[in-house]
Amino acid sequence: MNDKKQVSTAKLQQGQTFPLTIKRLGINGEGVGYFKRQVVFVQGALPGEEVVVEATKIMPKFSEAKVKKIRKASPFRVKAPCPIYEQCGGCQLQHLAYDQQLREKRDIVIQSLERHTKLKIENLDIRPTIGMEDPWNYRNKSQFQIGQQKNGKVIAGLYGIDSHRLVPIQNCMVQHPLTNKVSEEVRSILEELNVPIYDERTQKGIVRTIVTRAGFQSGEVQVVLITTQKEVPRKKQIMAEIQSRLPEVKSLVQNINGNKTSLIFGEKTIHLRGEEVIQETLGDLNFELSARAFFQLNPTQTIKLYDEVKKAANLTGKEKIADAYCGVGTIGLWLADGASEVRGMDTIDAAIIDAKKNADKHGIKNATYVTGTAEHWLPKWVEEGWRPDVVVVDPPRTGCDQKLLNAIKKVKPKKFIYVSCNPSTLAKDIDYLSKDYKVEYMQPVDMFPHTAHVECVVELVLK
Repeated sequence: MNDKKQVSTAKLQQGQTFPLTIKRLGINGEGVGYFKRQVVFVQGALPGEEVVVEATKIMPKFSEAKVKKIRKASPFRVKAPCPIYEQCGGCQLQHLAYDQQLREKRDIVIQSLERHTKLKIENLDIRPTIGMEDPWNYRNKSQFQIGQQKNGKVIAGLYGIDSHRLVPIQNCMVQHPLTNKVSEEVRSILEELNVPIYDERTQKGIVRTIVTRAGFQSGEVQVVLITTQKEVPRKKQIMAEIQSRLPEVKSLVQNINGNKTSLIFGEKTIHLRGEEVIQETLGDLNFELSARAFFQLNPTQTIKLYDEVKKAANLTGKEKIADAYCGVGTIGLWLADGASEVRGMDTIDAAIIDAKKNADKHGIKNATYVTGTAEHWLPKWVEEGWRPDVVVVDPPRTGCDQKLLNAIKKVKPKKFIYVSCNPSTLAKDIDYLSKDYKVEYMQPVDMFPHTAHVECVVELVLK
């Protein structure tokens, strides 16, 4: 009896090798198994697989391990087509067949609800994930760090998994071909002109990052060079070379970030050449994108996502809509033709200026945009006699601000539509609202194929 007890509580040791059955996919795309009731996360392992793993990290509540051998492979395991898939870390699921990725993403939403809510999952309408017909080359923006090798060669790419080793990327399979082409050419120009490249270790050098954004419909490209200072040697030559070799680059911008930080952009942006913005079209709407403007990274799926919001809103032309975290106004403008009035708010002033411009340009007269928080404006509008029928939110990964959720409980719109990019914070926020609001249905949408990310549109109705 004593022996048995000792075995069942035996602690896992670092470097220990042991067999594991993978039960499901974790929120970061890793396989999840259990060793003596403790959770073990295994990068690259898939649900249903029987693997032999080696423990790499032991924590009080979970452990991490790496695959040593696959004894029984998942029937959905495929060979990842990207040659640097395992070094880069930008995608987590290329080794899983795409149809199965969609099923697993729905399961990631369910796991978050199980972990963070008291809702009965079997009573919820959680629909199959909406995927892409062609799940490649979908990203309209790349942000490649730049480094220089000892032989003087300039490389551009992403930092490898859990490391500060720069993995060179010349042709990313999930990026739009134009962003690949332009980033590679700009890298080449910087190398030829011997421009000082920033070294993260010594904190010397000037050019840090190449940010490239392409308009899928317009074919226009914007390049932003992130530098540590305003003065850049041979700046005029860099601009001339980009202009002559890359006619698709319509906007050339410099952003200055001299801080020791993992943030890409600094506060100061300088327009160098061409236009200040590039054009992009979603459905019938045309948007001007400045260097700092937030815009969805997958335009093809964005249309499907916004159509799901429209479906959930189910407008008759009489509704008043509040669009919290409105950004440049995309969701509100998408809904404006079916509503009596749209009011949007955001804390970023530049986004509100863009939102007003976008409304004017499309002749949308029933949309108003203001700077500030939703928790400030919603109660104020109600006091003034304007009560929204529908509130739409599309918050950052951290979820809705607690004050906003309290404002929703107070204002009590008939319908609350939550667009989420993080199932964990979504589940916590739904749980907090569950006394007042019933989950009508949840619609996962795959905005980032081959990664563990999943977006979700949720229709919540006042009880």
